[in-house]
Amino acid sequence: MQKLQRRTLVKALAAAGIASSTFGLQACSSNDKSQANGKRVVIIGGGFGGSTVAKYIKRFDSSTQVTMIEPKKTYMTCPGSNWYLAGLVDVDYLTHDYETLKTKHGVNVLHQMATGVDAVAKTVTLDNGEVLEYDRLVVSPGIDFIYDAIEGYSEEVAEIFPHAWKAGPQTELLAKQIQEMPQGGRFLMVAPPNPYRCSPGPYERVSMIAEYFKKHNPTATIMVLDPKTKFSKQALFGEGWRDVYGQMIEWYGSQDGATVTKIDVASKTVYSDFDEVSADVINVIPAQKAGKIAFTAGLTDDSGWCPVDQDTFESKIHKDVFVVGDACIAGAMPKSGHSASSQGKMCAAAIVSSLNNLPMPPTRNVNTCYSLVAEDYGISVVGVYENKDGRLSGIPGAGGVSKAGASLQERKMEADYARSWYQSITKDIWHS
Repeated sequence: MQKLQRRTLVKALAAAGIASSTFGLQACSSNDKSQANGKRVVIIGGGFGGSTVAKYIKRFDSSTQVTMIEPKKTYMTCPGSNWYLAGLVDVDYLTHDYETLKTKHGVNVLHQMATGVDAVAKTVTLDNGEVLEYDRLVVSPGIDFIYDAIEGYSEEVAEIFPHAWKAGPQTELLAKQIQEMPQGGRFLMVAPPNPYRCSPGPYERVSMIAEYFKKHNPTATIMVLDPKTKFSKQALFGEGWRDVYGQMIEWYGSQDGATVTKIDVASKTVYSDFDEVSADVINVIPAQKAGKIAFTAGLTDDSGWCPVDQDTFESKIHKDVFVVGDACIAGAMPKSGHSASSQGKMCAAAIVSSLNNLPMPPTRNVNTCYSLVAEDYGISVVGVYENKDGRLSGIPGAGGVSKAGASLQERKMEADYARSWYQSITKDIWHS
């Protein structure tokens, strides 16, 4: 078995932009440490988190055997899917395959469903009956929905009132309903409670639907009923909505009684203390929890999410099992594609370090989130996070949000940056 040299890992970590300057000094005494007993890593999930872990483990230590389990042969990203609703991009733009991970990085990708995890025997069972052994397991399942949180809503009703919160057929269904909505009709969004995937996502969505309506259905209206009192980048969204769309978008929060408790499919009506509201198209984004396999594997706590070590992303429940992305509890980090990828790099470093008896480097996580208010009107928020007292916390003075009252030229630049961000991160994960 080839032994990983510490300088090789340090160089790879630095190239990935995640190693601190102190790591090399801390690792100087590791040359005489024993060889790792096993180097088999299994990863469940091929989204932003899982694919990043797979690629970066192979980059840090190509001798590690990496198997990724992902049922789908292609992956359509949630980031950018709102742009699809506005007609700004097509499905191909948002869809990525696993060929580069296979052919360039040597990741063994199995298009199967993981149905069971035995954290004692260290095995994963697939739906075809195959059992995989692992030395380290990464679970990156994304989110699942709590359908029964609203009376009358269910997985079946989601085919009538789509959530479109997992990109794919649901996204295309919602786009079709928007395109077929009567002139002057009403679009209604039922927003989700905290915590959920992509905190600004619902509000970028109504922005992009307004962008579509402005061109194709200019007398249409949009209403958002929200169980929260506020939302991410609210002031910036509000400024953009007023500047670009006038009175087209109405938002009501829980302080207005806008927490939806019941839905009637036949009359297309939602019920809350705010009012009984009917609409031509209803988009319900349900309350959320960790993906199903996280529950099957016993990785969740009473919150419905997965507690992890905030440095390594190793589960606090099962040793040698790691959880990254939307399913994990990552302190102040939001659930986003960028967060999942950042966590994936940290997790890869932690696994390679542990398999090679190297100390885990002190690292920092980052999240970047761009939102389009209109095709040429972008806003953003950036956060940098470090572990303080066992919890990932934002570093004061690092990151920030777009300034209020910016010029249209500045908003256009941010829209251009948003598209560049998407192309860069998807290339890093799936195409380079």
